[in-house]
Amino acid sequence: MSQVIHPFGELSPDYVMAAAESVGIWPEREPFALNSYENRVLLFRDEKGQGWVIKFYRPQRWSDACIQEEHDFLLELAAAGVSIAAPWQDEQGRTLHHFRSFRFALFAQKVGQAPELDNPAHLYALGELLGSLHQVSRRKPFQHRPVLDLDSQVIEAQQRVLASDWLGRHQRRAYETITNNLHGVLKDIAWPTEQLIRCHGDCHLGNILGRDEDFTLVDFDDCLMGPAIQDIWMLLPIGNPAEWRAQLSEMAEGYEQAGDFPHDQLALIEPLRSLRLIRHSAWLVSRWSDPAFPAAFPWLADSGYWDQHIRQLEQQRLVLDRHQPWLA
Repeated sequence: MSQVIHPFGELSPDYVMAAAESVGIWPEREPFALNSYENRVLLFRDEKGQGWVIKFYRPQRWSDACIQEEHDFLLELAAAGVSIAAPWQDEQGRTLHHFRSFRFALFAQKVGQAPELDNPAHLYALGELLGSLHQVSRRKPFQHRPVLDLDSQVIEAQQRVLASDWLGRHQRRAYETITNNLHGVLKDIAWPTEQLIRCHGDCHLGNILGRDEDFTLVDFDDCLMGPAIQDIWMLLPIGNPAEWRAQLSEMAEGYEQAGDFPHDQLALIEPLRSLRLIRHSAWLVSRWSDPAFPAAFPWLADSGYWDQHIRQLEQQRLVLDRHQPWLA
């Protein structure tokens, strides 16, 4: 496949430093690139030793209104005492900045490690954090951010893959069959409008930093309207029923310090996992022209990856068919 010059190729160290300087923050030395693919995120220190994270948004992904709504949500959470990474505001209160062809935001550096999911104290602390997040989330809805929808998003992801030339003839047939099958199960799963709240949207271990039992949520780039369980299920590793119950119990106890844990949404976990599996491969395919993706995910070009992915989707279909004993 031929590669094209991607807009992020313009982001040289000098460009990044000039962008920071345009809002009055002066890097001491060249920035260090962090692991980020959808956007470009870099770390630097200013002349006072303050650590900063600068985030350049992927062109044409979100509108200014979408990004600003994310920022406003973060400021609302910070004002309520929820531990999140809030965007820096300039003297005019602006959080979204423009430099030449890019939009960017700045965040004070947050340090720490991911929580340990086999540590009950960490699980309790995560529950507390998410409970406090969702208490604020319920105050009002997003107006510009996406709404989580199993029906349309499965079809959209499927069509991205089928429109590409990644699959062989037999793989294409098998992929279309299993994704149609999964869509048939997922399309009728819906949640009442009153269950939709403002969610982080991508709440996995990589987006949580902290020490001991003090954790901070970062990277709200995928925030959306969805059921509360969307921010919980990715923190529950696949395991036997006893493991599920034990981990859910610890998280729920912490969560309920702020509000009722969404026990009635547990049946959505496997449907949401199914959607994520389908969307992940579609995301990789759709971003392949970005040079960062072939470098980070070279196995996507291997035919064996697609065989494995199809088997994984078939196994997930069986999971959806089986009774979930941990829900009892």
